[in-house]
Amino acid sequence: MKVHKAPPKTKQTSKRQQCKDKWFKPNRIPQNSNSSNLSPSTAMAKLEHHVSNLRKDKPNLKRLKKKAKAVSFRQVKTPAVRERTPSRPLTNGGAGGPDQGSDSDESQDWSSFAKSVLHQNGGESMEGQESSVSAKAAPGRIEEEAFVHCAERDYIHNRTVLVMQQGQTLCFRGKCLLSCLYGRVEVHGFTLEEGQQSYPLFSPSSHCPLTVTALGDSPNPSKTKKAGRLEAKAIVRKYLSTETRKRLLSEVDSDSCVILLEPLDTPLTRFLASFPDLKELFELSSRDIRDSSAMLDTPLSGLGMIPLRKTAEGMVMSQTYREALNGLVNACAEELDGCPVILVCGAKNVGKSTFNRHLINTLLNHTASVEYLECDLGQTEFTPSGCLSLSTVREPLLGPPFTHQWAPEHMIFYGQSSCETDLDRYLESLKSLWRLYNRETPIVINTMGWVKGFGFQLLVDIIRLFSVSHVVQLSSGDKVMCRQLTPEFLRSSHGWQTHPPVQSALGEDNSGTHPAQRSYTLFSIHSEFEGAGRSGEMRLQRSNEQRDLALLGYFSQLQSPEPAPVRPLHCFIPYQVPHSAVAVGVTHCEVAPTHVLYTANASLVGLCCLNEKVSGRGSPVLLSQTPVCPCVGFGVLRGVDMARGLYFLVTPIAPSVLRQVNCLLLGAVPLPNTLLTGQTGIVGEPPYVTMDYSFELTGAGKLHVFKGLARPGQMKNAK
Repeated sequence: MKVHKAPPKTKQTSKRQQCKDKWFKPNRIPQNSNSSNLSPSTAMAKLEHHVSNLRKDKPNLKRLKKKAKAVSFRQVKTPAVRERTPSRPLTNGGAGGPDQGSDSDESQDWSSFAKSVLHQNGGESMEGQESSVSAKAAPGRIEEEAFVHCAERDYIHNRTVLVMQQGQTLCFRGKCLLSCLYGRVEVHGFTLEEGQQSYPLFSPSSHCPLTVTALGDSPNPSKTKKAGRLEAKAIVRKYLSTETRKRLLSEVDSDSCVILLEPLDTPLTRFLASFPDLKELFELSSRDIRDSSAMLDTPLSGLGMIPLRKTAEGMVMSQTYREALNGLVNACAEELDGCPVILVCGAKNVGKSTFNRHLINTLLNHTASVEYLECDLGQTEFTPSGCLSLSTVREPLLGPPFTHQWAPEHMIFYGQSSCETDLDRYLESLKSLWRLYNRETPIVINTMGWVKGFGFQLLVDIIRLFSVSHVVQLSSGDKVMCRQLTPEFLRSSHGWQTHPPVQSALGEDNSGTHPAQRSYTLFSIHSEFEGAGRSGEMRLQRSNEQRDLALLGYFSQLQSPEPAPVRPLHCFIPYQVPHSAVAVGVTHCEVAPTHVLYTANASLVGLCCLNEKVSGRGSPVLLSQTPVCPCVGFGVLRGVDMARGLYFLVTPIAPSVLRQVNCLLLGAVPLPNTLLTGQTGIVGEPPYVTMDYSFELTGAGKLHVFKGLARPGQMKNAK
């Protein structure tokens, strides 16, 4: 694609190593320790010097060096777990091997970590377990009166220091930047430790509120409790002035966690707040207001955080949830038969996406990266809807999908939020992505909520074609939406492209000469959170609203990374793309060639790369068939100049990447209405928006397609 920036106009009105070597934790970016402008006294300087000497032999990161132990308080009662020979705990850069009777300090560290991680989720306490929580604060949710003693606000630097005792939790709405100054805390499965970089936390009203859990300090035999207490107090003194730190110092103990909370201001949050309908996205939900769950007068309120009382339900993990998480972490640690291939399936609204994020975050405590294969076109994790992608996840997912719209390593633009109109193209797209998986790291496969009819057949195909080693099947309530996917049941099931006897690996034929199908381990999870199995009833919880948020999150990348006024989409200078440099195609329906450009104008397009060269004679190049080709991003085709033979394209993609694009694909993924109606600075009616439209006309409404309804082209394969 030949790319040139269009001149500004006065008015714009148109629009790896092997798998075993991956199990180590690289050092995170250290935070700046010179964050205080206080001048300590001579005695204080001696104390800090003494504490720094105690910390010289301690690494910046206290990461798991041994085999992952159970992440629940009860061991999983399965024959495979009872008869399994304990593996030698993981070491940085090494794999676990047999080591009978190992009871090292690192193993004890992980056992203590696992117990405290799940304490917040209703786990039973271990018999004989010693409580290390300070007598001044009981474990559990921090209530309003406790903030007087455990949190102090620094108004000069606009930040809050919070001291949490082991087992305490903080459930909140809003957003913040969290730094762990001392000890360890856990957020949605990911452990943050002292010395790590700061992480942004997003807890909008559209999703379950986030919970921060204090895990205490990492066990260190060479450090006494007194030394730990002195170290924690020295940190508090560094971040607070003399007047504000007195009350907080009395709460600090060797097992305390000291965290720093700061306001979070990003291009995403500024862009979303510019729309009237989304200004309260990071405020209280209607349920929080109804239950009077908010604590409004706390030292956290001025940071954009609203703590919630016990009446507000955080993340709910059932016993089967914890057992599945425990089994998968152990499977990834053992590496007995290559890297695990984990497939997560279930009907709609049973918690698949939440489980995926929790699983990925937990695995990132032990490994540098996790692969993620997106098979759900409607509720994607890292891209706008209508895409299939293969991503390498290296950072924790501490917010809903619209807060981490990243560029996947490999992506294919399908163009629709469901695949019922072209099942074969859907499977072929997934196969092409699967061939790019290097099998050196664990992979999590997310699937659609369509588990009936042809959707079930596609699920059977994916399990077979991708040699899945672990299947996590989520359900809710008493109604059976999908048969239990045991290996025995799958051997006799018919897929869309596969039939018994089945393929054992991608690319093998069905002649019967190939090996038998690889067996897998099935984990069944029964979701017990409120509203499981039902569509969201509150604002911004519906699937179409979630898709709009993902698109807005993607185009927020156009905004300046520095604090600045938000610029509407029409204010950005578009790229000029010659008609002869790119081909244009429509993925979801047949359009007359003379109407293609009318259809594509002011629409979302996928920026794709065809293998063959595109060349025209000045006129637009149109595709007769939809290709399966790589996609590098998305843009808005905001104008077509037929006289000069130019497309005008707005996209956050860098020009160096954009030069590789030679195909624009139009799908059925619409731009959010608020993106078109919320444009500021326009005189008269906004372009491409009209109220003079009648839905009474035949064909004026949306065409509804019923899933599972056999079509003539599908009847022959459905027999």
